[in-house]
Amino acid sequence: MAEFQQLAQSRRSVRRYRAHDILRRTLEEILACALSAPSPHNRQPARLALIDTARTREQLVTAMGERLRSDRNRDGDAPELIERDVARSRARLVGVPVLVLVALSMKDMDCYPDSGRQHAEYVMAVQATAMAGQNIALAAHAAGLASCWMCAPLFCAQTVRAVLGLPPDWEPQGFITIGYADAAAKLRPRKSLEDILLRF
Repeated sequence: MAEFQQLAQSRRSVRRYRAHDILRRTLEEILACALSAPSPHNRQPARLALIDTARTREQLVTAMGERLRSDRNRDGDAPELIERDVARSRARLVGVPVLVLVALSMKDMDCYPDSGRQHAEYVMAVQATAMAGQNIALAAHAAGLASCWMCAPLFCAQTVRAVLGLPPDWEPQGFITIGYADAAAKLRPRKSLEDILLRF
């Protein structure tokens, strides 16, 4: 218990990495940990896409940047703020050693005739997919690597799907970046157990 507690409590989200390759076997072992995550009805809705080639990554990040720029222009934001946001997003995705898309599929989940139960089924798939992502983040940390979950694909799912040519049932949920940390992660305050726990 103490070992896991130390692992979970010391994991931090890291956005800057050293230019150092990760052994393919190590990466596959990390990604395989997603398979052990809890899932509703054991349907395992999580899907992963390893975005490995520079050309594909460049196409994806460029298209996402265009979508972000378009959305922010519609919001009426200042052009210099928009370009700074686009540049920051680009830097976080182009230069990372490993970029993994985490998606979900409803293909094997149950279907219900009413919207209430169908929504619950969808939320269960989202939860299972997030738990698969958490397993990857913890596995990376255990392997001496850093990672970060980024929700950007939620804001441009169609763009991500189109650029990568994903199967139609894959719904992008987030990116996980993985690499060797370039600097120590910032320690951010966490709530105490008493802040989030009700006892009955």
